Amino acid sequence: MVAARILLAVVRRPDLWATAMDQARVTARPGWWRDWPPWPKPSGRYLEFRLETAYGSARPIAVSPADVVGHLEWCRDQRKLSR
Repeated sequence: MVAARILLAVVRRPDLWATAMDQARVTARPGWWRDWPPWPKPSGRYLEFRLETAYGSARPIAVSPADVVGHLEWCRDQRKLSR
């Protein structure tokens, strides 16, 4: 299961935990807590946009844990630069 491998990759990186939580907060679709299960996931349109900009296609693909970790590192570094 890809989601479990991604979660494990992030759990292994305590230096990215705060960034992962922040990204979950800022990308979660409005009212995410009203649906079951209450999981702060981005909207489908946002995910399509991110997949297309990252991989050139919005078609369902297997996102690698390394890509997610790399994205979180980039988000963390960009946040540091903006301060």
